[in-house]
Amino acid sequence: MEHQLWKAIIAVLATLDKRRMSNDFDFSDADIVKVHYWAVIHDRPVSWARQRRNWPIYLRRKLPSSTTMSRRLRTPAVMALLDALERRVVAPKEPGVFWIIDGKPLPFGGCSKDRQAGYGRAAGCKAKGYKVHAIVGSGGSIATWRLAPMNKDERVMAERLLKTAAIQGYLAADSNYDSNKLHDVCVQRGDLQLVTRRRYGPGHGTGHRVQSPGRMRSMELTENPNPTFADQLLKDRGDIERRFAHLTNWGGGLTCLPPWVRTHRRVSRWVQAKIVLTALKRSVAATTCVA
Repeated sequence: MEHQLWKAIIAVLATLDKRRMSNDFDFSDADIVKVHYWAVIHDRPVSWARQRRNWPIYLRRKLPSSTTMSRRLRTPAVMALLDALERRVVAPKEPGVFWIIDGKPLPFGGCSKDRQAGYGRAAGCKAKGYKVHAIVGSGGSIATWRLAPMNKDERVMAERLLKTAAIQGYLAADSNYDSNKLHDVCVQRGDLQLVTRRRYGPGHGTGHRVQSPGRMRSMELTENPNPTFADQLLKDRGDIERRFAHLTNWGGGLTCLPPWVRTHRRVSRWVQAKIVLTALKRSVAATTCVA
C-alpha cells in the first residue's frame, strides 16, 4: 500500500513542479515534499525519512539534513507546493449543491507541553489537542478545512471557512452551529443556505434580538408542518461522520497524533498529508488492513 501511495504522490508532483532547481538550494521544493511524504506515509518523523537506510535501494539518493527540512518546510515556496498538491487531489472536481460542516477532535495526552493546543470538548469528554474543522461534499471531497486548538468555538471557525469556501447550495450542520452571525455570513454570500435546528429546540422563542434572514429561513425549513426536505438534509449530514471515519480507519490514516507531531504548524502539515493520502487511497482502489 505504501508503494502505491508513493507512486501516486510522485505522479501528482510531476504535474505540479515544473520549475528548475534553484542555484541557491541543493534540493528542489519537490525533493523536500517527497521526503516529508515519505515520513507521513510510513508514520515516522522526518528525521527517520532523511536517513538513506530507510529508503529502498532503487530510491536511495542524497537527502537533505534535518535542519534543511525544518527550514525549507516553512518557506512560502514549499508551503505553496504542499497546498497545490492538496488542491489537485482533494478539491471538488465539480460544483455541488449539498455540503456538510463539522469538526473532528485530535486529542493527545494532557501531559504534553504544546502551548498552542487547548482543552475543549471532544467525543463525549474533555481533552487536550486540536480540532479539524471541514466542509465536506456528498461525494467525500473537501471544499476547505482548518486546524484550531480544541477549545476554539466551532461557529467562529465556520465563519472563517465560509468566507473562503467556493461552495453554493445548502450547508447542513448540527444545532451547535445555530448562530445569527453564521447565518449572516451565508446571507451575504447570496448563494448558500445554512440548515440547522435551533440550539434549544423549536419550543423556545427567538427573543427580542433581530434575527438573521438566513436563520428565519432555516427555521421555516425545519419547523414547518411538513419538514421532509430539511429532515432529509439533516439526516444526510451524518455522512460527514463516515468521511471522518474513512480518514482514520486504515493503517496509514489519521488514527492519532504521534508524539513527534506537536504545535499548530506541524499538526496542520501532518493532517494535510493524511487528507491527501486518504483521497489517493480511494483513487488507487487499494485495500489495507484496519488500524
